[in-house]
Amino acid sequence: MSALPVRDTPIFDRMALIGVGLIGSSLARAARRWNLVREVVGCARSVATRETILAQGICDRAYADAAEAVAGADLVMLCTPLGAYAEIAARIGPHLQAESIVSDAGSVKQSVIRDVGPYVPDHVHFVPGHPIAGTEKTGPEAGFAELFQDRWAILTPPPGTDQAAISKVSALWRGAGSMVEIMDPRHHDRVLAITSHLPHLIAYTIVSTAADLENGDKQEVIKFSAGGFRDFTRIAASDPVMWRDIFLNNREAVLDVLQRFNEDITALQRAIRWGEGEVLEDRFRRTREIRRGVVAAHQAGSFDPREPERAHGDAETAEHGADGSGGAAG
Repeated sequence: MSALPVRDTPIFDRMALIGVGLIGSSLARAARRWNLVREVVGCARSVATRETILAQGICDRAYADAAEAVAGADLVMLCTPLGAYAEIAARIGPHLQAESIVSDAGSVKQSVIRDVGPYVPDHVHFVPGHPIAGTEKTGPEAGFAELFQDRWAILTPPPGTDQAAISKVSALWRGAGSMVEIMDPRHHDRVLAITSHLPHLIAYTIVSTAADLENGDKQEVIKFSAGGFRDFTRIAASDPVMWRDIFLNNREAVLDVLQRFNEDITALQRAIRWGEGEVLEDRFRRTREIRRGVVAAHQAGSFDPREPERAHGDAETAEHGADGSGGAAG
């Protein structure tokens, strides 16, 4: 992981985080460490979360009301689960500063444009985004500044979005160590359906199947968990509210890739039933090449410097920021 330069001057004067979970707190820490933002304010519903983000120095100020939090901010970053976006956007719309930028960290982009776009005034710029980084942990304590290093941040600005605004949001993510890609929102949702959303759905299903076993079998499964099952349990430990909203808001793309997955499962069932070893081996060889490509692209997992043993594991962590927030918004 390469060292990042500390900026001489911040990109933004004041960043308002609406939701300070894993993604929000990590962005705040990165913004402080590399001088990307002069001041960070946060908004969280719970008193405990607000106390935590102030005590840990994640934010300079904390508010319960999103309208108060965005006052005077030149960047507003939505980091809550997707299901809360429309209500938040309606609340903050009248209080947004002229020429400010509204962005987000949500894992589904068409729904963000649908739910937030109508509430963004003409004098405010709207640059939806998605940092593809995360862990299965949640809450402000789970954040760390290095979360976004060597990860992709995808921006999906609507047609006609001010180029200077796009450039500033791009600079923020690059300043936190991310690689930035501009993408059509529909294409983003289809790509993430296969790379992130379907794997999470499978993980939740497999762990749920284990949970429904007879008690004795369940205990044996837990006791003798091999690496593959452990990886599924880590992914399935991701924030349930966030993932509920992701599946409901990207249902078309998820259902499409789920149908293709079911067809592939049926083909594998047939090969196993009829002893078609060459079919199985060919499938496994091809999928092995995909894994090699992921490793070669340095996308094989998120590194948490507080857990050095995770840096050398062969398992990938839950991503998403967010992932909604990639963790609990608080």
